[in-house]
Amino acid sequence: MTTQLPSTGFLRLPQIIGNPKANPPQPPIIPVCRSAWWAGVKSGRYPKPVKLSPRVTAWRAEDIVALIASAKG
Repeated sequence: MTTQLPSTGFLRLPQIIGNPKANPPQPPIIPVCRSAWWAGVKSGRYPKPVKLSPRVTAWRAEDIVALIASAKG
């Protein structure tokens, strides 16, 4: 199954790393665990998030698309 990424907008963490407990299960775009993702954000490997509200963190879809493109070579 191929996940279609939006060209603009925001993605929440479960949309990026997947959520097997969702109904239906959400496949990962980047298959890492939550702690590895946050460690990568802290080290600069993954893009910095945007705080949409005090309890909502998201990533720009453009940043995730660029990350995937850079990983492919």
